[in-house]
Amino acid sequence: MKLNLDTDKIARCRECASDIADEVMKGVERVTTTAIERTVLRLVGVDGVDSAGVPLPNVLVDMLREAGRLGDGAACHMGRAVAATGLSPQAIADKAAAGELDFASFDDVEDDRARAVLEDAIEASLARIEANAAKRCELIEKLDPGTEPLIYVIVATGNIYEDVGQAQSAARSGADIIAVIRSTAQSLLDYVPYGATTEGFGGTFATQENFRIMRKALDEVSLETGRYIRLVNYCSGLCMPEIAAMGAMERLDMMLNDSMYGILFRDINMKRTFADQHFSRMLNAYAGITINTGEDNYLTTSDAYEEAHIVLASQFINEALAYRSGLPDEQIGLGHAFEIDPATTNGFLYEVAQAQMARDIFPNKPLKYMPPTKYMTGDIFKGYLMNGMFNLAGVMTGQSIQLLGMLTEAVHTPHIHDRYLAIRNAKYVFNNARNLGEEITFKPGGIVESRAQQVLNKATTTLEQARETGLMAAIEDGVFAGISRTPDGGRGLDGVVERNPEYWNPFAEEIPARLTRGGRCSSCRK
Repeated sequence: MKLNLDTDKIARCRECASDIADEVMKGVERVTTTAIERTVLRLVGVDGVDSAGVPLPNVLVDMLREAGRLGDGAACHMGRAVAATGLSPQAIADKAAAGELDFASFDDVEDDRARAVLEDAIEASLARIEANAAKRCELIEKLDPGTEPLIYVIVATGNIYEDVGQAQSAARSGADIIAVIRSTAQSLLDYVPYGATTEGFGGTFATQENFRIMRKALDEVSLETGRYIRLVNYCSGLCMPEIAAMGAMERLDMMLNDSMYGILFRDINMKRTFADQHFSRMLNAYAGITINTGEDNYLTTSDAYEEAHIVLASQFINEALAYRSGLPDEQIGLGHAFEIDPATTNGFLYEVAQAQMARDIFPNKPLKYMPPTKYMTGDIFKGYLMNGMFNLAGVMTGQSIQLLGMLTEAVHTPHIHDRYLAIRNAKYVFNNARNLGEEITFKPGGIVESRAQQVLNKATTTLEQARETGLMAAIEDGVFAGISRTPDGGRGLDGVVERNPEYWNPFAEEIPARLTRGGRCSSCRK
């Protein structure tokens, strides 16, 4: 630890965050959601859309909800239907959508038989996810895995085929990670669009076919360049667990997945969000996918200097909840950002304090560092310098994932040359300051050390208060980003259902058991 932080305070923060997470989990374990049940259906083999273009998982789950049977779990009813008819899950979905079969009408089938007939489908799905994790390991061992900070850039044309060209160009320029930004407001859609898409506003729709297309393209450029190029998408919103499942099935490497982002910034109901994030992270854990949390978003609405402790408090909460989904340290990518007003005297020192504090407190986690956006200027020369200082802070404090700032940030979707210049900036700084952090010690009681301790002290107080009130009450009080949400407000509450005593989610049972037995491929995440 370089900043001589109070280890008792750090332990206190973790203790409070653990208690907060335990309280959240009490609510999570009592409910299921429409998104969770749609995910289960996808994982046992249901895909495609009906004659009206509605995804079949939505069709079946809506049938169960209307019949008041969703609390049993979709797998329970699918198993009964398979046992009674001898049809595959896909065939049952097709017939139910066509009005030829009542999906919730096979109550005479015994539960043991219903579970037994789905064993092959469950095993096939888990085997596919395991094979993808093994393939990732194989490619990372064969190719150059990159040197931290890994260079992360975005593509977002709206057209997946145009995204492919831009992504491959960025990889050839030196990017290690490609994130495909989702189309604006997709997080508010309560279904996943189907197939390849060529239109989108502010981004490209996250669909399983789009994932497959981009994964194939990045594998091609990985072999061409001799470097493993990682793929990222957004596991958030009303379809959090469904997108996690699609990412697992198509070998994404990282997914944006935060425990509170949807609540605060998309007004998605908190009961829905907490349940969905738990199951989605369970799938991420099993697939070897690294999550990226979204603490940087707090600083788009709050002052980065005054509210830095909220970022740290959220990191502790995200860590505690991630552990409860089975994620190991190497898959918990905690977020933060370089967002202090550049006019602040010694602002760079405060940024370094925040970044080094995160590295000291979370030494084994792949920290994701976000670039200056709030104060980015139309003066491209100053903007280029701001991004250079951000890159310097990243390499000197040992950040893991560096999302590069663009000259035209917030002006338009980056062009190929914007990424090229951003990558060149980062590579220059990273190379010239590669071992700077190893040469630096911080002055005891100096600006950097004192600032980090101040932030830690305030984060401790925040977490103690949140433990006392409960996380939902803390959110309602506007503790995080000054945004207030209520437990029964927001979008998606109607998709939260109490579990019945006979509730069955085979993946929520099997994945934790396998993770406990060491059933994850870890060599690809070194």
